[in-house]
Amino acid sequence: MADLHHTAEATDNAARRKVLLTGFDAFGGAALNPSWLAVSSLHGRQVLGHTLVAAQLPTVFDASLQTLNSLLKQHRPAVVICVGQAGGRRAISLERVAINVNDAPTSDNAGAQPVDTPVRAGAPVAYFTGLPIKAMLAALQREGIAAEVSQTAGTFVCNHVFYGLMHALATDPLLRHTRGGFVHVPWLPVQGTPHMALDDIVNGLRQVVRCALQVQHDQLLGAGASH
Repeated sequence: MADLHHTAEATDNAARRKVLLTGFDAFGGAALNPSWLAVSSLHGRQVLGHTLVAAQLPTVFDASLQTLNSLLKQHRPAVVICVGQAGGRRAISLERVAINVNDAPTSDNAGAQPVDTPVRAGAPVAYFTGLPIKAMLAALQREGIAAEVSQTAGTFVCNHVFYGLMHALATDPLLRHTRGGFVHVPWLPVQGTPHMALDDIVNGLRQVVRCALQVQHDQLLGAGASH
């Protein structure tokens, strides 16, 4: 029995030496989404002994969380960083809080446009990120990459995924050791202004991953869920 226990523990530790990165497919008539282009370019790379695994989420309210939850069960990663596009922002935005509200300004890719509905009925009003966003901010600034701490992830599919992620991490015992959060990235130059070069976005996300693995939580901010 002891051997079986150690084998299971070793398998779990091996599985947890992964970082799951998600990006979205193109939406709103666009031909591309920088969040997916950036995370897919990091797929298979190693950072501090962890393998980066990139996966695409549909820009669809319910289906996005169904896909994410399947990925969480499959990989049980050490860290999850969901990434989305935020047109109009000039910097990589490290999101602080996810709120339990869907209020779509436009339709998702399946034509759904929920208004003032909960992401999870009966769940907490909001969750704080589980990532060390202040340490990440400092790391990005040291690299000369435009970055900011954001106080809102909006109320579209990005916030829907952010909230669903944090709720899963707070309630699923199998994910009790997993930390996660959400990052928004600007448009690419071909999409308009303001924008950021893809190489800078990729380098920025690499620094975000490295910091997440090195720093458990910000000393002043703390981490975890807000109930």
